[in-house]
Amino acid sequence: MGETTLRRANRAAGFDVELIEERNCFIPQRAVVDFVAAIARSIGEPKLWLIWAPMMDVGAYGSFGRYVFGAPTLDEVMKRGIAALQYHSTYDKLSVAGNANEVRYSYFSPLAGTPGYSVVASAAAGELLSLFRAYLPDSWRPVRIELDIDPPPNVSHFEDAFQCPVIFNAPAVTVVVERHRLMAEAKRASRTLTTIEDVARDRADGAPRRLIEVAAEQIRTQLVGGTLSIDEIARSLNTSVRTLQRELGREGADFRSLTSVVRIQRATELLNAGTVSITDISEDLGYSSPTGFSRAFRKATGFGPREYRAKERGAASS
Repeated sequence: MGETTLRRANRAAGFDVELIEERNCFIPQRAVVDFVAAIARSIGEPKLWLIWAPMMDVGAYGSFGRYVFGAPTLDEVMKRGIAALQYHSTYDKLSVAGNANEVRYSYFSPLAGTPGYSVVASAAAGELLSLFRAYLPDSWRPVRIELDIDPPPNVSHFEDAFQCPVIFNAPAVTVVVERHRLMAEAKRASRTLTTIEDVARDRADGAPRRLIEVAAEQIRTQLVGGTLSIDEIARSLNTSVRTLQRELGREGADFRSLTSVVRIQRATELLNAGTVSITDISEDLGYSSPTGFSRAFRKATGFGPREYRAKERGAASS
């Protein structure tokens, strides 16, 4: 799609996808929606997200995906997804229900009903489908898919994408499968031994729940990408700058102090790595000069950057 399109999409979302794709970063769904929408506009394909949706794959989601796909049967896959989702997403929920003949695997998003939610709903349907496709024959198709969005002008576009009947205005994003399929075993046995504790260790406190935690994650992600803007962070959280500042104030913080805390945390990580110069760390974190960085770091930790690095190296070798 070209570098210009990618840069435009990165700016729209407030993060640089190429810089963060190998890192454990938390990205709000709103930012992903803006990213996809920007690419769709650039290439003149308004339903790009519907083209992508059937190709979604939970197996690509780090330790969460490895844990889920390590299940021996489809029934266990569904249970693992429900148990581990708290470490992967904030406020999203999965549930399973059914009757004698059918089982419904459903996804509930807090973004339901907001502008651009069709992107999230369609992607979620693709993600759920990827669970079933890893355990069922290539010829298998769902009984139906249900989406919690308004009916589009052309329903056949969705049915062509998902290769099954699709209904709309449903309570949640749901894939309906025949009950007798639940004991299906993985088509390719997993050799990866990943536990839910491994998933938890990747994000020890689970996905961020409080606004201050989500904002801190966004600050950290933008620092990795090399830009930092309260306007971009507020937009990625689907709120205004004024509301973001007010909500942070209720938690006893403000954007400037939160940014300082995240910068110092990131600085300690880079200093501990031992391979990055202090000048480069200063520049990477957006300080005006190495002197300014050293002053801020000493104020926060009681040590200058060089002193801190020497202290940590001594502790590691003792």
